[in-house]
Amino acid sequence: MELKRKTIAKVIAAAFVFNLVVMGAGAWVAYQEAPPIPEEVVGPDGETVITGEDIRDGKKTFQKNGLMNHGSILGNGAYYGADYTADSLELKTQHMRTYYAEERYGTEYDSLSTAEQAAVDDDVKQDLSGEYEGGNIEYSAAELYAHQQVRQEYVERYHEGSHERGVPEEMIDSEADARQFADFALWTAWFSHTDRPDGEHSYTNDWPYEPAAGNDATGAAMTWSVIAMVLLVAAAGGGIWLYQSVSLPEPSADGLSVPDPGDVSIFPSQRAALRFIPVAAGLFLAQVLLGGLLAHFYIERAGFFGIEEIFGVHILQLLPFAMAKTWHIDLGILWIAATWLGAGLFLPPLLTGHEPKRQSTYINILLGAIVVVTVGGLGGIWLGSHGYFGDLWWVVGNEGLEYLEVGKLWQVGLLVGFGLWAVLSIRGLKPLLDREPVFGLAHMILYAGGSIALLFTAGFFFTPETNIAVTEFWRWWVVHMWVEGAFEFFIVAIIGLTLVSMNLLSRRSAEKAVMLQALLVMSTGVIGVSHHYWWVGMPDMWVPIGSVFSTLELLPLVFILYEALGQYRAMSETGGFPYKLPFMFIIASGVWNFVGAGVLGFFINLPLINYYEHGTYLTVGHAHAAMFGAFGFLALGMVTYMLQLAIRPGRWDGSWLRAAFWCWNVGLALMVFVSVLPVGFLQLEAAFTGSYAAARSVAFYNQPLVQTLFWARLPGDTLIILGTAIYAADLIRKRFVLRASEDDPTVEDMAVAEGVMSDD
Repeated sequence: MELKRKTIAKVIAAAFVFNLVVMGAGAWVAYQEAPPIPEEVVGPDGETVITGEDIRDGKKTFQKNGLMNHGSILGNGAYYGADYTADSLELKTQHMRTYYAEERYGTEYDSLSTAEQAAVDDDVKQDLSGEYEGGNIEYSAAELYAHQQVRQEYVERYHEGSHERGVPEEMIDSEADARQFADFALWTAWFSHTDRPDGEHSYTNDWPYEPAAGNDATGAAMTWSVIAMVLLVAAAGGGIWLYQSVSLPEPSADGLSVPDPGDVSIFPSQRAALRFIPVAAGLFLAQVLLGGLLAHFYIERAGFFGIEEIFGVHILQLLPFAMAKTWHIDLGILWIAATWLGAGLFLPPLLTGHEPKRQSTYINILLGAIVVVTVGGLGGIWLGSHGYFGDLWWVVGNEGLEYLEVGKLWQVGLLVGFGLWAVLSIRGLKPLLDREPVFGLAHMILYAGGSIALLFTAGFFFTPETNIAVTEFWRWWVVHMWVEGAFEFFIVAIIGLTLVSMNLLSRRSAEKAVMLQALLVMSTGVIGVSHHYWWVGMPDMWVPIGSVFSTLELLPLVFILYEALGQYRAMSETGGFPYKLPFMFIIASGVWNFVGAGVLGFFINLPLINYYEHGTYLTVGHAHAAMFGAFGFLALGMVTYMLQLAIRPGRWDGSWLRAAFWCWNVGLALMVFVSVLPVGFLQLEAAFTGSYAAARSVAFYNQPLVQTLFWARLPGDTLIILGTAIYAADLIRKRFVLRASEDDPTVEDMAVAEGVMSDD
């Protein structure tokens, strides 16, 4: 089957419009159907318990103090602490049982007979059942008692501190703020057990699983899980058929002259782009060291191998889990993004032989801006969480939402950085842009980078005042559409550009391959975000939509896996191929993308499985394999390629990078398959047989088997840290053998550029 580039471009445009219409309509629905924040919550005698303003202030406290990176809300956030929705719901039911046991029988609940306990349980479920009919929320006497008790417990836990739970003292500054945080958590618990008007289940589709409150998986979760599994088989078969049917070129060195690194000159702008590498490496090393600390926090909740006995202070008080995890996440995004930006500026001269005036100066300015935003953003997180910015904490300091932790000011800085990168890329690619159609390869790399920036703007559609359900709707626009849409698009575009620069593919062939894969990525990954809306207060229409499109997300990953296998064959069959080491990283990226995003992603996104596992260690395994395995390895592959071209001929030594490559791969495999996933499966069982809150409890994490599995993570984490240290040390070595750049570069200095420019 022959597909023309123009035809694919038209289909991509149609898919873009379709995505825009569907998700635009979804945004309207999100505002209409979000769980209501009442004017007041009143007790049985009509007295005011809390106001809507208390709930909004509680959300501000939640964000300001970084509580989303200690525990989670509606299943989203960190998995170290409790899920505040499930925890407050469980505590609410427990205290309501206590109230009714004392009121009806004059004794504790645990002292009641089985029949008496069943009667109390029915009273609790009766209080918590029913739909919201508008106006104020009206508490029963038992609910009022439970609310007061949960408030007090949250003051003791999050203000006074609880080292056995890993909560530092004064995590929340004041008792009043801690009470308002409890009000916010209890409001999310309320709409998790309260049915929508004229609905058959709650605002969260009866999540979390809590039998005591009457919450259980809906029929739709089962039905659409079965449909998704059937669709998986069809999609996998369809993907294989499509790959075999569509005439797509595979990289090959047969009959082609692959340029030796010594045949390629280095332009001043490329030397400038190389400076992104050590900056990114420093961020990478800091990230993995923090990752090791975070893993150990699950074993010693307030200590680190006993150093508190020596220095007399718990590390938890110096560097709380929430702060360490915030930096760990942001550093991961920043080092990968910085590497990709550097690669995007390094490649254009290889293809065009063109060096715009003062390009290197502008690249240095961009790097400086990124450093300023990085230091300002990471420092602002700490300062904002400690109250240094007053009411501007979410603007200059920390916004406090997972993956969007930095303040709005620094987010604007990142957006401006993307814009500057786009301008510099256009300058570098201009000779190619001028002669190719709008669907050409150079245009595709700009579209991919532009889509990352465009989706990032969704993070500006909410403030701390915004309803948490609407906040989560827009937050996932950034996070998921980056990972499953824009990032995947960038991967296929950057790989296509790299293969052309190696002379393994013609530009026209690469364009067709990139466009087809981009079509599949953008057609499934954008609307696929909807599987994140199942349990956060969005309507149940997202269950079938999310099930279908999340399953179809496997389709482009099949293509990427086939592409990785094709690249491996090309590398294996070519004896003198000089770029085997960069190819190893690119192949590893494709394989980990399929395993992490495809296999593990599909499994946890079946609605029935996701209902129980949402926010467990199964998600941790998926996230690490996909983020580092797919995106991190691609970034490191680009670094290896850039370095191989930039090192003086005859001085290239890839042995240290090869050692780091195997440390990272073996370490990631050990971490995911020996430790993280087994813990996740145990959590899934605990949730299914008990409750979701039980699966996220400290009691679960402190079980001997689970603790053993946490210790089993040590070898994998150690290898990842070792690999990163080797990588950083190798960069220092290679700094002293870099080639000088050409003083007056021309197209003749690039071995591939002339052929690329004439390939029309």
